[in-house]
Amino acid sequence: MAVAAEAAKLRAQGANLVDFGAGEPHFNTPRHIKEAAVAAIDANFTRYTVVPGIPDVRKAIIERHAADFGSEYALDEAVFTTGGKLALFNTLQILVDHGDEVILPVPYWVSFKDIIQYAGGKVVFLETSEAESFRITADAIEKAVTPRTKAIILNSPSNPAGSVVSAEDLERIVRLAHEKGIFLLLDECYVYLNYAGKPVSGGSFTWAKEHIVILGSLSKTYAMTGWRAGFALAAKPVAANLSKLQSQSTSNATSFVQKAAIAALSGSQECVAQFRAEFIDLRDYMLMRLAEIPGVTCTKPEGAFYVYPNISAFLGKGGIKTATEMATRLLHEAHVVTVPGEAFGTGEHIRISYPVTKQNIDEGTRRMKEFLTKLA
Repeated sequence: MAVAAEAAKLRAQGANLVDFGAGEPHFNTPRHIKEAAVAAIDANFTRYTVVPGIPDVRKAIIERHAADFGSEYALDEAVFTTGGKLALFNTLQILVDHGDEVILPVPYWVSFKDIIQYAGGKVVFLETSEAESFRITADAIEKAVTPRTKAIILNSPSNPAGSVVSAEDLERIVRLAHEKGIFLLLDECYVYLNYAGKPVSGGSFTWAKEHIVILGSLSKTYAMTGWRAGFALAAKPVAANLSKLQSQSTSNATSFVQKAAIAALSGSQECVAQFRAEFIDLRDYMLMRLAEIPGVTCTKPEGAFYVYPNISAFLGKGGIKTATEMATRLLHEAHVVTVPGEAFGTGEHIRISYPVTKQNIDEGTRRMKEFLTKLA
């Protein structure tokens, strides 16, 4: 958001920017979803609803998840939220007490750390290896567990590196958490954008439901970022407390957005497959262009829609000491918007979001190459 604000200032001054910063699809929300919202407004479905969402939207959530992943949730185990971030925020608020440890793999999505700390928790950073594409393993998770571990957060595919937890490691992590009574928070924001194989969800392991919280979002799957449509799936005691906390904060999510969500979840999923295919094509194109910049290296992401190139070869040159300084200089001098790695817990990377046109990829990487070559 800070990067977006700075970019907006430059645009207002007339700068022609190539924006690799935004973490959202470039597609329009599919028409049938928009039409459902318009129909709801025309029918005056604009009043309060029950806090966890109308039964039909919760039914659509659990049926979609069951169809795709074999999970088993009841209506009172689903809560519809104002975006996936609220589901995460509320979950950490109800589960984490002061001093509780929460295991968080690095690199991590920017909000995880702050939300854990806001709840009073202690973040236990789990370092991953770039040489292994930032892979998260069950062995590494197990070594990080202590008697004070209250929760583990997994974001797979991940933002920013696009890393994917394998089905085998996921099952081992689920079993470990369940046996030790640790809550496993599964951020499935990008679950359908898994390019390494068939999407997997910890919700498939129904025997561990009491220790699993699925944090879902329609934002990336259906190009609905601005609609603020998310959800949590959890065992009844957890879901009940999520609803209770939500009742004292945002109350219900927007009424007609719930109707749009039903259309998204229950309607044709053809758009999901189309989005996924184009993201794979754009990923490969972006990687090809980045490979043409001497000194830049980049792991191949297995999901989501970001690349996380290593720019350490240029640190210490041209007065640039940090990734933040690199991103700032790229913005102001090359007019390319990126996000510095410090936001995600690493100091040698920048995040590039590639849901843009190939022409923008060509122009943005050309500008980056020109700028970096001058530094070298």
